[in-house]
Amino acid sequence: MPSDPSEPQSAESRFRQAFERLKNGRPKVLPKGTPVSQNNVAQEAGRDSTALKKRRFPKLVEEIQDYLREQEKGEASATANKVDQKRAKRAAEERLEDAIRQRDQAQSILASANVRIVELTEEVRSLQRRLDEIQPPPTRLGRR
Repeated sequence: MPSDPSEPQSAESRFRQAFERLKNGRPKVLPKGTPVSQNNVAQEAGRDSTALKKRRFPKLVEEIQDYLREQEKGEASATANKVDQKRAKRAAEERLEDAIRQRDQAQSILASANVRIVELTEEVRSLQRRLDEIQPPPTRLGRR
């Protein structure tokens, strides 16, 4: 772009430099971390916050608005990613809780089955003793 020493060109140049400083997070006038906006670009350029008008600097204002739209898309995407991560974490936590419940239920069933096996083993022994009392087991021949 050719250098034009007229005021609008120099004002546009100051606005563009201010815009770049804000985008890069290196403002000279405003505090660090100041977000990009038309008003902030004007203030960073040392002008009144209403000095950056679309009718006077249409291309620059459009660039600022495009930049802001891109930032919003990026923030929306980051927010969506965070939501997806939370959802995935919640799903993993729910699966873990479900697995723990299933494990606890299986342990309970196993413990009950073990108790029942012991009870039935004792009952078999008791019945075998009673049967042996009623009808003694046969002895082998040839044994002394």
